[in-house]
Amino acid sequence: MIKSSTMSFLRTTPLFLLGLTFTALASDHTPPPVQPATAFAAVEAHDDEKVVIAAEPYDTREKQSIFRVDYLAHGVMPIRLIVTNNGERPIHLSEARILFLTAAGDKIQAAEPEDVERLMTRKERGGGSIPMPSPIPKIKLKPKASNKEIEQDFNTFEYSSLTVAPHSTCAGFLFYDVSGLDHPLVGASLLVRKLRDAGGNELYDFEIPFEKYLKSKSSQMN
Repeated sequence: MIKSSTMSFLRTTPLFLLGLTFTALASDHTPPPVQPATAFAAVEAHDDEKVVIAAEPYDTREKQSIFRVDYLAHGVMPIRLIVTNNGERPIHLSEARILFLTAAGDKIQAAEPEDVERLMTRKERGGGSIPMPSPIPKIKLKPKASNKEIEQDFNTFEYSSLTVAPHSTCAGFLFYDVSGLDHPLVGASLLVRKLRDAGGNELYDFEIPFEKYLKSKSSQMN
């Protein structure tokens, strides 16, 4: 489970069909179909390295209905990470750091299940946000939360691919505590660091601005 985004390790169909598909996904708590990263608004491509990464926030009640838990109501932002490898060699994320970079420059690592549970419990009691744990946990170490729906969501949706094979795409979700931010996506970005190719060479950092997503969202509403 890639954690944080800093976790060290390490979507032309008629609208009515899309609606039917979404309803099925929401009722079955099934991850959305995997599409190339270029299908999303918030995307960055490194042509020389033949890698494309996109970030799709699930910032509306409709979109997040695929989950069992109402994360937005508790200040948690689910973000889908999509990694497309157009090259001939695998890309490894075993050492990847995936951070939510706020407009103020603060870096937020992805939450573990028990972090989300503590945040939800604290907010229900009227408290504020909680600090993320340190040191950063490694991928695949999944601390247990007593809330089974949170555990099920993380097991079903969390990004977990340590390797992206040539000419393939991997996708999954990371969950970020943005409870202290009034407009978390404005001026923010997803920072992806320390990806490596099969030869161990580190790729250039990816910084994917959420403004691209917000502009696309705005244009669809007009």
